[in-house]
Formats: sequence, structure tokens, C-alpha cells
Amino acid sequence: MTVDLFAGVPVRDYTEAAAWYERLLGGPPSFLPNETEAVWELATHRYLFIEVLPEHAGHARHTVFVSDFDERISHIAERGLEPATRETYGNGVRKTTFRDPDGNEIGFGGAPI
Repeated sequence: MTVDLFAGVPVRDYTEAAAWYERLLGGPPSFLPNETEAVWELATHRYLFIEVLPEHAGHARHTVFVSDFDERISHIAERGLEPATRETYGNGVRKTTFRDPDGNEIGFGGAPI
């Protein structure tokens, strides 16, 4: 079975949000479907997109599990973004959450050390 994922993030200001997500994700969008959306491919067939929907902005909550957790979080910090929260669960799984300018939460999870 093939699984494609498009995880949407509603934002108020396209320019501000696109710049923030470029810093978070480490580069420009993979493609621009129109003037109110930007899409980043996180892995094959797995995408995160922003879309200007002011009435819904600030309500997204997504977590992406990555195999390079420490390296990824370090690179995000080098690009000037600080996490809103850092957690370690009872089973050792770690999660670091960032909040975009609208308050949407994008978390990165990683296996125990």
C-alpha cells in the first residue's frame, strides 16, 4: 500500500509564514500550487503545506518523527528558531515543538537516546 500525506497548516500572512517554514524546514518550498499555498516535501509522498486561511490560522498541530532528531533540531536552531517546548516521554521518546507566527505547532519526534 502506498500512503501519500498532505498535512495542511492554515496561516494568516503568506510571506511571513513561508519565510518561517523555510527556516524550520531548511529550504524553499518544493512547489507552489498557487499564490496562497506553498508545499514542502518532507519525504517521498509526504508533504507539509501552508495555506492562507486566516479564519483557521493557529489551530494546526503536527508531529513528524525523524531518524536524525538531534541533528535536525540543531540545524533548526542554527537557522534562528527556538523551540516552544521540549519533552521526553516515559518511554524515552523525545519531542521538540516549534510554534509558527500564528501559533500552529510543528513538532519533531525522535527515538530514545
